[in-house]
Amino acid sequence: MKELVINEKDSGQRLDKYLKKYMPSAGTGFLYKMLRKKNIVLNGKKAEGNELLKAGDGIRIFFSDETLGKMRQGNDSDKADAHDREDTRSGTNKSSYRADDLKIIYENEDILIIDKPAGLLSQGDDSNEVSANDLIRIYCGNKDRDPDETYKPSVCNRLDRNTSGLLLCAKTYVGSRFLNEMIKSHAMKKIYLAVSEGMIGEAGTLDGYLIKDSSNNKVKIMASGKETEHVVTSYKPVTYNERYTLLEIELITGKTHQIRAHMASVGHPLAGDIKYGGHPYKGERVQQLCAYKIIFPKAADPSADDNIKRCLSMLLKDKPDGILMSENALLLT
Repeated sequence: MKELVINEKDSGQRLDKYLKKYMPSAGTGFLYKMLRKKNIVLNGKKAEGNELLKAGDGIRIFFSDETLGKMRQGNDSDKADAHDREDTRSGTNKSSYRADDLKIIYENEDILIIDKPAGLLSQGDDSNEVSANDLIRIYCGNKDRDPDETYKPSVCNRLDRNTSGLLLCAKTYVGSRFLNEMIKSHAMKKIYLAVSEGMIGEAGTLDGYLIKDSSNNKVKIMASGKETEHVVTSYKPVTYNERYTLLEIELITGKTHQIRAHMASVGHPLAGDIKYGGHPYKGERVQQLCAYKIIFPKAADPSADDNIKRCLSMLLKDKPDGILMSENALLLT
């Protein structure tokens, strides 16, 4: 028999979801059967599987050690893969990142916000290169992680490889719900700095519809389209010269390549952004773009659940203005 006690990191999720993460090799139907037969019980009682777990809840699993071991196989695969990718890098500059090198802007028990350098992937892809997601899992795994925890620390927003700046990461299930709710509800403001080609003297707002071109990994901005593809980008010049403008850009919506495509659509591609019509900038052929500021709301929505309110309150206690800033901010020289 195995007895588990839910901690704060795993609280807030459904029992069935927790069990599936704890025993990834067990089929969903099998888990529900075990619940019906009371081979798995919650706080000593029969459970349906849809119960929301709270810190301190006890789960008893009446399996043999051999059966439980088989059901648990695969639970640490992501962490192992992350270490493998870190240890088998090619040694090129773009892959020379280690967990010890993470620049932490803010951290509490639920969330982690890092300053991603340009060149580092946010999440893994087919290249098998190390990503920020890998490094975050290694970093959190090195801090006395309970082997019975099911939630794997994860990136909640995504920046292009060559975009630097603030990357939001959840260390717990509660942290994931909090950050995803902030992003989904647009309660949190995301401000970027960008160097665009040409001189822009006035602030403006761009409105359009984003169409993906998967074959070229690009997007296009169109005058009309589906409401789900609607994008809005606001910008204002910070400074400019005869060739370039340093812009402060707010993403009202947040879609893949939105800033890059929107600025290119009005004849001001980002400096260095060859893919969207830009030209090399100081010898570099990558977009000059940084996610440099995040502004959290001063109060949670009254309808938000207690965990989201708690997460925001904890952050505001540490950062009363709700503002977090990158140290990678671009300058126009």
